Amino acid sequence: MFIRKTSMLLTVTTTHRPATDLGFLLMKNPARVHEAELPFGRATIFFPEAGEDRCTAALTVEVDPVELVRGKGRGGGIEEQYVTDRPYAASSLLSVAIGRALGTAMSGRSRDRQALADSPLPLAARIDPLPLRGGGEALVRRLFEPLGYAVAAAPVPLDPAHPEWGDSPYAAVTLSGETRLAALLTHLFVLIPVLDDSKHYYVGEDEVAKLLRKGEGWLESHPERELIVRRYLGGFRSLVRAAGAALDERVETEAADEAEAGDSAEEAIEKPIRLNDLRIDKVVETLKALGATSVLDLGCGEGRLLRRLLAERQFGRIVGVEVAPRILAAAGDRLRLERMADLQRKRIALLQGSLVYRDERLMGFDAAAVIEVIEHMEPDRLPAFEAALFGHARPGAIVLTTPNRDYNACFESMAEGAMRHPDHRFEWTRGEFEHWALGVASAHGYEVRFEGIGAADPARGAPTQMGVFTRC
Repeated sequence: MFIRKTSMLLTVTTTHRPATDLGFLLMKNPARVHEAELPFGRATIFFPEAGEDRCTAALTVEVDPVELVRGKGRGGGIEEQYVTDRPYAASSLLSVAIGRALGTAMSGRSRDRQALADSPLPLAARIDPLPLRGGGEALVRRLFEPLGYAVAAAPVPLDPAHPEWGDSPYAAVTLSGETRLAALLTHLFVLIPVLDDSKHYYVGEDEVAKLLRKGEGWLESHPERELIVRRYLGGFRSLVRAAGAALDERVETEAADEAEAGDSAEEAIEKPIRLNDLRIDKVVETLKALGATSVLDLGCGEGRLLRRLLAERQFGRIVGVEVAPRILAAAGDRLRLERMADLQRKRIALLQGSLVYRDERLMGFDAAAVIEVIEHMEPDRLPAFEAALFGHARPGAIVLTTPNRDYNACFESMAEGAMRHPDHRFEWTRGEFEHWALGVASAHGYEVRFEGIGAADPARGAPTQMGVFTRC
């Protein structure tokens, strides 16, 4: 008896020059066909195009339906074994193939091009066909757009010869963006089974550990974290609770380490000139002058700015956003939300969220304040922050402050070349800040003006620099 084997397809394309470097990153020679045996079939990698300007790697997964049924899955009824899309639709089978055939690339290691593996590249991934269960194209966007990808989905017709029959519940999905190859593969590895909402193997405690490993650095603060965890772990409540607790602890530990490492040191440096008070005064004054009535405080910390905003009747809607639940809870305590009068309480909300992810909850505001936040970001996360705030949330105005490195020499207690906080990833000179701000404003349809905060040194400027962005 002849058994037909079917396949699913993933392609990854880059226009980085030379584009054939993709082969080094994948550790696959573009001139050869590469095969890997899987428990349920075979993975094949080949390069349909490999030029200096454009290179594409294709991964096909050929599934043997008989092997898939013979003790390889989680069981199920007879209809699940013989009436199924497992052999041809992208699912956990594709994730297994990515792990087996492209595991080294997914780990971020490269024998010959490590610097390139660590760098964002222009990449596009196409998955065909991808099931759109329980959310359709909107779910694909909710999962991938916060990570910085542009999403395009082309529905697959039930039968190309009969367009009147309509579309199937599948689509050819393309994700494109500037990111590390390892990050792209990891996102696909985790999120393809989430979209399918099913796995072909038993889900146990080891899956929690795998999810925590693969989700490190991006899942903790993803806006759809709860949905991702629940669907990845098959809805098993004990596993979902364990993963959620571990992710919360990871966020809290990171936030606590950052705060304990340097808040007191930075405050000691700036306290003699009351710089924090001056910053908050200036930001509130600026927001009032802009005529804002709804304001986001992004990276609100324990709520110092929020408290000042509440004192001004002009601001009828105030939202504080912070990634760490413990710090957000501390902000609530500081503001005494539980004892606040009802009319006052309706004016303010606290949200857990990340500033580098696109979040629908942050849209529609007159203004956003980003006070001494960006210098805590890794430089390679700034493009995601720019896309999320300036490109997606798009408030009418953005008031952003950051330390002026030029002024650091005026602090007698600071060593030469040091930064004000151990967690600062960078501190910009006035020229560097203006270059960045003008570029972001131009790219996203804003105008920007610059002001200093604090008494200015004739040669080095003010201790804090502020950019006021207004949407054109």
